[in-house]
Amino acid sequence: MRAYATGDNGKIRPIVRSVHFAAESRCSGEAVKILVPLKQVADPDHYARIRLSADATEIDDRGLERKPNPFDEYALETALRLCEDGRNPRQRLGEVVAITLGPQSADSVLRSAMATGADRALRVNCTDEQIDGRIVAKVIADIARKESVDLIVLGKQTVDGDSNEVAQRVGALLDYPQACFCAAILEQPDGALHVEQEFDGGVRRLALTLPAVVSVDLRIVSPNSVRSHHTPTSHAYPPGVRFASLPSIMQSKRKPLTVIELAHCITDCSLALEYRQFRLPKPRGESRRVTTATELVELLSTEAKVL
Repeated sequence: MRAYATGDNGKIRPIVRSVHFAAESRCSGEAVKILVPLKQVADPDHYARIRLSADATEIDDRGLERKPNPFDEYALETALRLCEDGRNPRQRLGEVVAITLGPQSADSVLRSAMATGADRALRVNCTDEQIDGRIVAKVIADIARKESVDLIVLGKQTVDGDSNEVAQRVGALLDYPQACFCAAILEQPDGALHVEQEFDGGVRRLALTLPAVVSVDLRIVSPNSVRSHHTPTSHAYPPGVRFASLPSIMQSKRKPLTVIELAHCITDCSLALEYRQFRLPKPRGESRRVTTATELVELLSTEAKVL
C-alpha cells in the first residue's frame, strides 16, 4: 500500500510505503467494510459539574449524562457517507461496524449508532479503569484483523482524555497507511481515498489505498467533505451529523450487538498509563479591561508574571 502527497508542482509523489501480508487492497467496485470505534463519555457541555473523590484519585462524573464522543459521531457520519449514494442514503452500499470498549451501559452508544445507520455492533466488555490508549488500540487492531475491514475511521480524540493517540497506534499495529485530522475524504472510482489534512500551515492532500486508517476532525461533516464514488459531485449533504428517525430506532433493536470479553481480544491487559491524582482547574479571576498596549505589557509582567 502507498500514500501520496501533492507537491508544489502539482505532481503526486509517494510519501509512505508499507507492506501488510495479511490483507490485500480492495478491488475497484467491491463494497467497502468500515470499522468505527465509539466511546461513551460524560456530557462535555457540563464538565463544570465534575467532582473529585476525597483523596483526589478518582473523578466523580456520576451526575453527568453519558453521550457518544462528538468526534466519534463525526467518524460514524463519515463511514455512512462512504457506504452510500448520497441521493439514496437508505440503501447501504457497504457495511459499517460500530465497536466500543465499555460496560453494559455503553450499549446505548452502539444502539444509537445502529439507529443512525450502522449495520451491526461489537462491545468489548470492560471498565474504563481496565483500559488505556495502548489497550484500546490493540483491541481495535485485533477486531480489524478478524473482521477483515477495509477502512478504520476514528474521531481524532476523545473529549475526556484528549490523548489523540489511538488512531496512530492502530495504524502502526496493523502497518496500514494512515491519515490523521482529516477534513475531507473523497472515494475514487478505483477504490482509493483522496483525503485532506488540516495543519496550522495549510492543507495537505493525500491519496490512500486500502486497507487504511483515518481519523477525522469536525470539518469532516461539512456538506461536501465526504463522498463515495457512488455519490455525484453535485450532491451536497446537510451540514453536521444525521439523526435517527423513529422507525430506524425501532429497527436498530433487531440489529446484532455482539459482546466480547477483553481477554478474548488481547492477552496482555497490563496498563501502560496510570492516573495517580487529579486536580480541578483554578477558578478564573475577574476580567480587567486595559486601554493601552503599554498597560497590558506591564500587567503581564508585574501581576501575571508571564513576561
